[in-house]
Amino acid sequence: MQGPVVLGNPVASKVLLLGQAPGFKEIEVHKPFAWTAGKTMFGWFASIGLDEKSFRHRVYMAAVCRCFPGKNPKGGDRVPNPEEIANCASWLEAEVKLLEPELVIPVGKLAIGRLMPVEKLKDVVGQKYRLDLHGVRADVIPLPHPSGASTWHRMEPGKTLLQQALRRIRKHPAWTALVGGRVSLSMGE
Repeated sequence: MQGPVVLGNPVASKVLLLGQAPGFKEIEVHKPFAWTAGKTMFGWFASIGLDEKSFRHRVYMAAVCRCFPGKNPKGGDRVPNPEEIANCASWLEAEVKLLEPELVIPVGKLAIGRLMPVEKLKDVVGQKYRLDLHGVRADVIPLPHPSGASTWHRMEPGKTLLQQALRRIRKHPAWTALVGGRVSLSMGE
C-alpha cells in the first residue's frame, strides 16, 4: 500500500459511503473519488438531490483500505489483499461505532463484501438490507463501482438495478434529511 492515507471530510453524518481504496489521483489531491469514477458516482447522487460539493460536506466517506494499493500489472488498480483489508478494519469499525449511521452505501463488490456476502452484483444491487454493523443497526443499499473500466452499471441488468438502488437511497429518511437541508456539521465547526 502507498500513502498518504486518503480521507473524506470529517462529517458527523447519518449516511456513510464505503469505497474500496483510493486510486493514484486520490492520493495526489488527498480526497476520495476525485477522478473519473468520482465524476460518475457524483452524477448518480446529483440525480437524487446532492451535488458533489454538498455530498462531500454532508456524507461521511470511508474506505475498506485507506491507502493506494498500487497498480495491477494487468491494468487498473490492484485489489487490496486480505491482510491489507484486515489492517484497516479497525478504522471502519471505529467510524461506525462513532457515527452510528442509519444508511450505509457500499460502492463496489469489495466494499459490499466487507458488510455482507456477495457473489454477483445482480443479487445485491437494487436491494436494501438491515444489518448489524459492529453493534450498530443500519440500512445498507449497495451500489456498483462507478469505474470507467467497469461496464456493469452501463448495461442490463446493471442499469436498471443501479436506478432501483438510487431510488431506495433517495427515499431513505437519512438521505431525505440531508437533501432537505438539515446539514450535518463537520466535526470541529
